[in-house]
Parts: sequence; C-alpha cells; structure tokens
Amino acid sequence: MQDELFEKAKLAREAFYRISSSSAVQRRKAIERMADIIMGSMEDILRANEEDVRAFKERSPDDPLVDRLILNEKRLKGAADGLRKVAALPDPVGEVVEGWTTVHGLKIQKVRVPIGVIGVVYESRPNVTIDIAGLVIKSGNTAVLRGGSEAIRSNVAIARAIRSALAETLDAEAVQLIESTERGIVERMLKLNGYIDVIVPRGSSSFIDYVRKNATVPVIETGAGNNHIFVNYDADFDMAIRIIVNAKVQRPAVCNAVRKVLVHSAIARQFIPMMVDSLLKYGVKIKGDERSREIDNRILPAEERDWDTEYLDLTLAVKVVDSLDEAVSHINLHGTKHSEAIITRNIHDAQRFTWEVDAACTYVNASIRFTDGEQFGFGAEVGISTQKLHARGPMGVKELTTTKYIVYGEGQVREI
Repeated sequence: MQDELFEKAKLAREAFYRISSSSAVQRRKAIERMADIIMGSMEDILRANEEDVRAFKERSPDDPLVDRLILNEKRLKGAADGLRKVAALPDPVGEVVEGWTTVHGLKIQKVRVPIGVIGVVYESRPNVTIDIAGLVIKSGNTAVLRGGSEAIRSNVAIARAIRSALAETLDAEAVQLIESTERGIVERMLKLNGYIDVIVPRGSSSFIDYVRKNATVPVIETGAGNNHIFVNYDADFDMAIRIIVNAKVQRPAVCNAVRKVLVHSAIARQFIPMMVDSLLKYGVKIKGDERSREIDNRILPAEERDWDTEYLDLTLAVKVVDSLDEAVSHINLHGTKHSEAIITRNIHDAQRFTWEVDAACTYVNASIRFTDGEQFGFGAEVGISTQKLHARGPMGVKELTTTKYIVYGEGQVREI
C-alpha cells in the first residue's frame, strides 16, 4: 500500500474545499450521527479492541501503556458523549474576531476560518480517532489520521463507523485513516507539504521529538507531561495528599498525571511521611533526593536523570526545596511546559507561581488531571499543546481554526 498515504491525503485535500463551505447545521448533524453510529457499532469496536489488547499484552505483558489502548463500554460511551458536546458547541467558523474601518473607509474584518487538512500521528488511545474526527468536522477541516500499529483493529472499526456517518451527512472522504502499519509511512506523512497543512503528534516525548525533528509540515507539539506539584510551607496537608494521590494514581500513564512532587523544607519533616503513607497504599514507587530520604527511609534514591523522566507507571519522585523561587526554577528547568500545580493558602505565592512557571496550564489547589479538553468544556481535544505559537493547552475547535482578513471597499486605491 505504498500509495495509500498520497491517495488518502489527496482525497482529504479535495474534501476540505467541500467541508469548509458546509453550514454549521450540516456539520452539527454529521457529528451527532457519528455519535449514533459509534454507539450502534459498539460490539464490533469493542471486539476489535479486545484483539488489539490481547496482541499488545502478548508482546509487552508488563507495559503500563496498555491502559491507553483499552476501550470498554464506559470509555466508548464517554467518547460518543464527547462528540455530542462538540456538536453543541458554538460554531467557530466565520466568527468575526474583530473589525474596524480605516481612515480610507475600508471595512476590515478578522474572521475565523478552518486550517485545512489536519494530520495527526498518535500512539495507542483509539479514542483519539473519535475525538479528532468530531473536532475537525466541527471546525470545517478534514483529517489524515495515522494511529499506532498496536491499535490498528480498533481504529479501523472506529473509522468505518465515522465514515459511514459522514457518507450519510457530509462527505466520507473528510476523515482518512491510514491503515498501513509500515513504519516509513509516518516519515512520509511528516513531509507531505501541499496536502497536509499541520501535523499534530500525540505520544511519548521521544515520539514527539522525532516528529518535530523530521517534519517539514508545520507541527503543533503536544503531550509530554513531566508535571510537578509544589507543596508550599502553608499548604493544607489533607488537601495536598488528596490532590497528589489523585494526580498520580487515577491514570498514571496519561500525560496529565503528576511525575514529581516538590515539598517546602519548612514542612517536609511533617508532610513527607504522611504523603508516603498514602501513596504506598496504592503501590506507588517513590524515589527522592537525599534530603527527602533522610526524612523517610522508605524513599528510594533518585538519580539526576529522574528529574527529567516522564514516568508512565506508578513511580513518583520527591524533592525538598527551600523556597518558591527554588521550586519555580526546578520546574522551569525540568518540566515539559504541560501542567504544574501549587498547594498553598498564600494568594501572593499562588499568583507568583502561576505567572512565573512556564507551562500551558498552571493550577492552584487543584489536581492537574483536569488538563483535558472534555474537562475544560471543549467536548474533546486534539491534544495538549505545550508550545507557545498558535495554540497552547487543550486544543478544541477554536484552536483548529486560523484567521483571515476580509476587506470591503468602494473603489479605494492606494496613492502612496
């Protein structure tokens, strides 16, 4: 299937001109129909997913990433509900962001328009196929999707349902799934300028780095989450432990889980043993710097590389710091600009932390697990952008648009 990528990208490009001129009502009905057919195809999708999960476990029986691969009735229903939420969102296409009249009498409008063909390369998580299909259609775009080989059966079943819905309502060619699992497909996709307008990678930090270094198509970086929670000297201990346990234990393999906890030295002797007690109940492996290990000998020694490691399992590293300044410096040095939190009662420190920490999402007294398009009210997300240009944080429908200027005149010509 050497030409599969080119042919499907070409079809997506051709479909874009039809989808971008469709009405908001047409796109809403198409997404609602996607949700209906996905629910009606649940048995087929879950059967395909069971085969993917079984094959993955045979190859990698202890890999924590299996959690990202698993679909069940609850998760599939959640994805379908997400589609309905996306369908109900205000339509971003054609929104006038601002407008003014120049001294020459020209009426200028800055208007939201679709980006074009969105290419998404991703590992595991077949629900991503559903989320992206809904978001690209809502925003008047089309998509070329290349999921990981570990989820190929699930993605094929999901794409079949999505394209069936689009065939009834808009255009089946608007969402293209690359079915070839040939490794070279991704590299070719990253260089398909003229057919794909932007690439969004989702996966491990090494995978995202590979995409960034090899793409000639513009890339929106997403995902890698070496995230921290800083427990300040005045923190409510019960609140802090509840937040840390939630952020570490609920789904440790996802990008918005916590990987590191920084504890202010003023409370370290009281707080760290309490935190360790709570985390060990859930089987968390805790590593730490020398100061934290002097306080609690159940903490294993951390190496320098640990501070840059995005643990995808029940591993957590702890470090004692002497000030807010030290915490912010550590986070800005080792973090991946995803999600960072402070637990404090001090509004001044809270404001400094949220302003000075370089991250897409900063939290005060709340779990970083909320960094999620659905939780933010977007219905779904294409990914969590950790870069600074165009989009940052959870990417919903507005982040899949760009702007153009529309200028109305009455015969004006420029004289200088």
